[in-house]
Amino acid sequence: MSLENAPKHIKLAVDLIQLLEENQMPTETVVKALAIVQQDFQRKLEAEAS
Repeated sequence: MSLENAPKHIKLAVDLIQLLEENQMPTETVVKALAIVQQDFQRKLEAEAS
């Protein structure tokens, strides 16, 4: 599957990985930050659903 035809969430994931790797972010820092981001967007998703 070409990235051009990939779903938006896959394209975003690839872009985020590339950004984090290019900036040589430590793995532990990235994992902790992504947990916070996930919690934030999960709350937004739940608020949109109600």
